Amino acid sequence: MPAITVSDITVLPRVTSTPGAIARRIKSVTTAPQGFEGEGFPVRRAFAGIDLADLDPFIHLDQMGEVEYAPGEPKGTPWHPHRGFETVTYIIDGIFDHRDNHGGGGTISNGDTQWMTAGAGILHIETPPEHLVMSGGLFHGFQLWVNLPAAKKWSTPGYQDLRASDVALLASHDGGALLRVIAGEVAGHVGPGSTQTPIDMVHATLQPGAELRLPWKRDYNALVYTLAGHGSVGDARQPVQTGQMTVMVDGDELVVRADQVQESRSPEMEILILGGQAIKEPVAWMGPFVMNTKAEVLQAFEDFQKGKLGIVPAEHQGAKKPLNRSGEGAKLGGDIRGVHGAPTDVEESK
Repeated sequence: MPAITVSDITVLPRVTSTPGAIARRIKSVTTAPQGFEGEGFPVRRAFAGIDLADLDPFIHLDQMGEVEYAPGEPKGTPWHPHRGFETVTYIIDGIFDHRDNHGGGGTISNGDTQWMTAGAGILHIETPPEHLVMSGGLFHGFQLWVNLPAAKKWSTPGYQDLRASDVALLASHDGGALLRVIAGEVAGHVGPGSTQTPIDMVHATLQPGAELRLPWKRDYNALVYTLAGHGSVGDARQPVQTGQMTVMVDGDELVVRADQVQESRSPEMEILILGGQAIKEPVAWMGPFVMNTKAEVLQAFEDFQKGKLGIVPAEHQGAKKPLNRSGEGAKLGGDIRGVHGAPTDVEESK
């Protein structure tokens, strides 16, 4: 699990605990169910079973892989639409291509991130490059959906290409954990991602026995997802392992410890840390659209079917599983109402 590493962690700025800081307590630990996405790549649905109110401003998180593909096996997703939120695709191992109908896109590899603001509406495709399909190889990453407030849901679509070399690198107080700040601000250090909704996003690697005490904004929620390995969270040392999501509440620092003994296939503990300022607006979500009301979601489907979200660029018209707006449910090589593990009926929260 390379992402981005350093040869000498001792030269990095240290994150230290603030005197008198109160460690956040654990509200819940849930285990992500496993499924398949797009054309069939394996995922863990990291937010499954967690109330949207505890996730706000986040909507959805898929851990993609970790999987070793044989030649001819790598898979992606067909062209599909989005409206009302942002998608964040972070690759830890492997290579992925992204293209959208507003000219955004590129290739990301170990430690790179693609940040797409769907806003008023966009079409995009995510696929492994042809050479990876031919050769096979390791693939591991995640895709996060970040909600937009009503005032920004109709904003112009945008795209950010964040290179691994741009992330802010930090070390824990004991030097046993490497932190990669991808977006937001942590302990005075700012990541490269420009966010429409105030959030922090960190990927951390903890060596066996390491402890991480990370200052955290009191008005942000706090989510810690264990990508790999074994450890504990909170001062109560609640055990966690691969595929488990922890919701933390109250307090102003996060506490995570890696077990002294790890499995040989996961010699380090890998975690994804998310936090953001709650939007506190109604959420209506179905398939690829996240809006404030059911009427807005249904309007998004109608707009997509009428081509108002745009068309596939001419150079991609012959791409595998091309867009098809005909038929009930607006299909494009599959029913878009269930893409990315989204609900197949309008899910609403107040």
